[in-house]
Amino acid sequence: MFAGSSGKGAAVTHRNVFLAKWVGWVSLGESLGFLAPALAQLLAAALWPAATLPLLVLAGFVEGAVLGWFEVHVLRGRLPGVSIRRWVLFTAAAAAGAWTLGLLPSAGSGWQEWPVAAQIAAGTMAGLVLLASIGFAQWIELRHHVPRAWRWIAGSAAAWAAGLGVFMAVATPLWQPGQDLWLSAVIGIWAAVLMAVTMAVVTGLVMVRLLPKT
Repeated sequence: MFAGSSGKGAAVTHRNVFLAKWVGWVSLGESLGFLAPALAQLLAAALWPAATLPLLVLAGFVEGAVLGWFEVHVLRGRLPGVSIRRWVLFTAAAAAGAWTLGLLPSAGSGWQEWPVAAQIAAGTMAGLVLLASIGFAQWIELRHHVPRAWRWIAGSAAAWAAGLGVFMAVATPLWQPGQDLWLSAVIGIWAAVLMAVTMAVVTGLVMVRLLPKT
């Protein structure tokens, strides 16, 4: 009985340690990674407005690569077989795809002529794909290492929905027309840090439920 209790206590401790590491390092990784889109936005606005979309997509790839690198180095403490290269590449590609999807509405106005029902349907579908993109890409690798890894797709989507919700709740009321570019960037980065922490907490809680109970 005592041995069983001790084993359960050790398992809980291991999960708590993993969760703390995940939240800390993934928050840092996403915060650092988000600097790439922030800098790309500043660069495009100051020097090359016509290149805003491709620069942001490229920056999204960098953001995903940084996030993926931080994630996988924590994850390999529990799942040493996870490929660093594949995890980082899949995350980077998915992030670039998510940025592309998110920027498409601003790249053209033709969709505004669609029927309202079509706009709502397309927007809903695009939003779901955007939120699930990183989790789906990472699932391709994760499914080889944990059972029922498909849960990661839903958990990751929920985490990004929560994180983006925090970002918009913080940044939107603070961004004002005619604001200095540097101030807009500072607001965006601060909101991004809060987004990163939110996303890291939710994904961490999901991941500890997926990992083996050891």
